[in-house]
Amino acid sequence: MGDEFLIAALVYVIACLGLLLYLFKQSSKLKSKVAALTVLVKESDRQREAVKRELHELRSGTIGVGRRVVELEQKLAKQFDMIEEASQQDPQTKLYSRAVKMVGLGAGIEELMQECELPKAEAELILRLHRK
Repeated sequence: MGDEFLIAALVYVIACLGLLLYLFKQSSKLKSKVAALTVLVKESDRQREAVKRELHELRSGTIGVGRRVVELEQKLAKQFDMIEEASQQDPQTKLYSRAVKMVGLGAGIEELMQECELPKAEAELILRLHRK
């Protein structure tokens, strides 16, 4: 019975050693997977930071462009106002603007000549250009 006990103990020790070897291999595989995942996480973090910086740069650029567009719109409005003011001050321009409005309301050549003091040729030209 002592030999049987020794054999059983030996089988048990060999089985434990086999199990220990198997667990060691599994642990080794898990460590390499953890290392690979750690590398992936670090690379992901690096890419996220790069995208974050690019987004910040784009946002800053967009704000600058928006400000520039507002400035240009204001300048354009001022220019338009200056042109409108200049056209209102020129008496000849007033006559032509009035003539164009009259054509829009259905005035004829004779009316344009009388009301706007235009020569016949100019009245005909305005009538042809602006008739609906």
